Amino acid sequence: MPDPAIAPPVRSELATQISLAIPLATQQMGLQLMGLVDVAILGHYDSDALAGAGVGTNLVFAISCVGMGVVMGLDSLVPRALGAGDRARARRLLSDGLRVALLAAIPATLLVLLSPLVLTLFSVEPVVIAHAEPYVWVRAIGVLPFLLQVALRCVLSAHGKTRPLVVAVIAGNLLNAAGDCLLIFGDGGLVSVGLPAIGLPALGTAGAALATTIVQILTLGLYALSVRSLFRDAPAPAATGSVRRIVELGLPVGLQMLAEVGVFALAGVLAATLGETPAAAHQVALTLASFTFSVAVGIGAAAAVRVGHAFGGGDVRRARASGLASLALGGMVMSCGSLAFLLFPAELARLFTRDTEVILAAVPLIQIAAVFQLSDGAQAIAAGALRGAGDTRAAFIANVVGHYAVGLVISLVCGFALDRGAPGLWWGLSAGLTATAVVLVRRFLVITRAA
Repeated sequence: MPDPAIAPPVRSELATQISLAIPLATQQMGLQLMGLVDVAILGHYDSDALAGAGVGTNLVFAISCVGMGVVMGLDSLVPRALGAGDRARARRLLSDGLRVALLAAIPATLLVLLSPLVLTLFSVEPVVIAHAEPYVWVRAIGVLPFLLQVALRCVLSAHGKTRPLVVAVIAGNLLNAAGDCLLIFGDGGLVSVGLPAIGLPALGTAGAALATTIVQILTLGLYALSVRSLFRDAPAPAATGSVRRIVELGLPVGLQMLAEVGVFALAGVLAATLGETPAAAHQVALTLASFTFSVAVGIGAAAAVRVGHAFGGGDVRRARASGLASLALGGMVMSCGSLAFLLFPAELARLFTRDTEVILAAVPLIQIAAVFQLSDGAQAIAAGALRGAGDTRAAFIANVVGHYAVGLVISLVCGFALDRGAPGLWWGLSAGLTATAVVLVRRFLVITRAA
């Protein structure tokens, strides 16, 4: 047991957290920005395309996040191995993590291809389905590259090698934006910037999906080169038998993410049953909320690394300081997001659409998102800290109870029984996030309590 007198206080840990969290949060924001640009450009292309791509994005991520979570079992193991000074084990864990990614991609890809059938079951309007189907089918190609990226990202962040993540996401956003303009509008996009037409058809939502998929494949290549440089002199890894352990730790993470993403996806489907305008408004507000949430996810990833290093070295007090520093940092950042949502909801909505009805419908949803910013950030960061501690089941249980026993019930009552529409759905989402945050923060404090 380390000497409490030399355990690092939260303030000194905060500086270390910031240096790691900034690039990880930048990477997460960049990933969300890619989706934000898709939505913004599609919103200026066609409001039905905006709704279709929004629903399609939710379906793709709700499915692929399970595989993502399974691979993220590495977040509990690689930082611990490095904290214990066992770099060779970290190399072997990467090899096993890539095997897990390959295995998880097979069912995930098949489910993504079949996912549009859900929209018919929920009686989503045919025009929205017509835009969602091609988007989902093209995005299915990127499931495997995405999951392999996750494994490589876990290893890079555990080593503190974050520059490739930032470089990839900046270059990827530039390429994605150019691809969107070219592929969504076809020759119309070329002509609008003074270039000659080349006979390229407007692909709409399929074009947005294709641009994103191309970026995912190129990003995977950059990550692979960066990880290779970490282990350039290391021998070929031997079998470790860690595949099962990665899955044991990662499956609850995947189910936790499915519970959270699933409830927002379900809210999107429910909003679509209310009409095209509520569906588009839901997507605008969700995109904004997801952008700020991505910052919290990045801070949570930093918390997983720092807490994992501390646990690997047997220092529970340092693990507690790391988690509390992450929560403090997240609180400051998410407060800024909350303030922006409260003060400029209409201006933010106009970034995505020119449709006056969609803007008016999005404003109350954005204001509700302002209310749950702190709890949304706290639950994401606490979940990351618990991953680093090797406790992944608590986050799964808390998300199921918080989002479904609390959040979904309130959403259905407010949205339909009380006839509050999309705002009623979002008040339920806010309640679910708050309940989840309370449980997860308390769990982290309990398992890091000094003996």
